[in-house]
Amino acid sequence: MQENYLAKWLSDELSEEELREFKSSEAYASYQKLKEASSRLAAPQFDADQALQRLKDEHIDNAPKVITLNPFKKFLRVAAVIAVLIAGSYFYINTLDEKVSTEFAERSEVVLPDDSEIFLNADSQISYSKKNWDNKRNVDLKGEAFFKVAKGKKFTVSTDHGTVAVLGTQFNVENRKGFFEVTCYEGLVSVTHNNKESKLPAGTSFLVINGNIVSTGATDGSSPSWMNNESSFESIPLKYVFAELERQFNIKVTTENIDTNLLFTGSFNNTDLNMALKSISTPSKTHFTIDGDNVLFYAGNTLQ
Repeated sequence: MQENYLAKWLSDELSEEELREFKSSEAYASYQKLKEASSRLAAPQFDADQALQRLKDEHIDNAPKVITLNPFKKFLRVAAVIAVLIAGSYFYINTLDEKVSTEFAERSEVVLPDDSEIFLNADSQISYSKKNWDNKRNVDLKGEAFFKVAKGKKFTVSTDHGTVAVLGTQFNVENRKGFFEVTCYEGLVSVTHNNKESKLPAGTSFLVINGNIVSTGATDGSSPSWMNNESSFESIPLKYVFAELERQFNIKVTTENIDTNLLFTGSFNNTDLNMALKSISTPSKTHFTIDGDNVLFYAGNTLQ
């Protein structure tokens, strides 16, 4: 049988003689079965239009969503953010405070933008706005400081107990817990405490202890005693004397059987601890012991 009989048979192109020869072949029976089986097979129905629409729908659903912004609106948003940042930075820079502080047994000197001078005693802190100084000469004080103010606009010292105001002068301010004292050494000082103003000429002081205004005597000298390494007291409760001793020497003071509200008049040297202890114990009729950085003050026979 010729090799092309199968193709011609499937396409019904065999002649009668060729068909008789093909049917007499051994392979004819098998080919005939395959032809009959294949004639019963049917291809699945395919809707080309429906398939195309499905493809379009899937592409649209999965495509990334793009939102077109108005370029001018976007510019306005960026400009607004920049404006806020600039305003915030300006406010921050102009309200930023300079701070200077001292530890126990430490002092410091500060020169302000107008050449005014501040001398900080131990355990004290000041803060002021350097950027805004020309518009407002104000210093916040915690602790004690001596001021030499250059003449110019109003100069104020703000404390927890009150406000001190001057134009150009020299004065000392001590602002501690339960203790507030302002002493004028030159010019005129205005002190506002509990919304009441007091005028202090040179050589006078304004003193408040535990919320009570205390009368004081005349002040000698041109600067506070601590500027000359001496702490002086006139009718001041012992507890404030002990607190100042701690600040000047960075020690811890404890007491036994001593009334720390008793008034003390005297002074002690800020550079010699042993001499300072004797300067306090003798007039107060107390005794003391030293153990490292700890000092105990006690009454007459307490430790016996």
